[in-house]
Amino acid sequence: MHSRWILLPAALAGSTSGYATVYLTVEQAQAAIFPGAALTAAPITLTTDQHAAIEKTSGMRVRSNEVRAWRVAGGGWFIVDEVLGKHEFITYAIGLDAKGAVTGLEIMDYRETYGGEVKNGKWRAQFNGKTSSAPLKLDGDIKNISGATLSSRHITDGVKRVLVTYDLALKRSS
Repeated sequence: MHSRWILLPAALAGSTSGYATVYLTVEQAQAAIFPGAALTAAPITLTTDQHAAIEKTSGMRVRSNEVRAWRVAGGGWFIVDEVLGKHEFITYAIGLDAKGAVTGLEIMDYRETYGGEVKNGKWRAQFNGKTSSAPLKLDGDIKNISGATLSSRHITDGVKRVLVTYDLALKRSS
């Protein structure tokens, strides 16, 4: 009986968030953005120069030199990225066509208490067709979601960073 009381707090201590929701696996996100397409893993390691250029051009911090990327048969890229919401990371996937325009955006893993409205398809569809030359500004070409401002802003910033990454690192490796 006594050991049951010891195990319960240990189990609770391992949980970082009571609100984490996994919406899609990598394979499910790939199928949602590129239905029926063959994808080949093509991770990229950014050079120091690419890292600096992406930060300078996008105005966003690059947290990792490792880009989780897949090439799409017939051209294009599928990329898994993370941004910080308010307190926790949001994992999302983005599809780019052969010219670097967004073809789709899927929220894969959402860990925040609030702001899950970024999963809304209409909001995510605002990114379709955007390239690195788009302003990608919240309350500009991307509408904000009341109650999900930080998630909306950080995903928008992340998409901008990914599009610049395409221009400065992925396009050259195609």
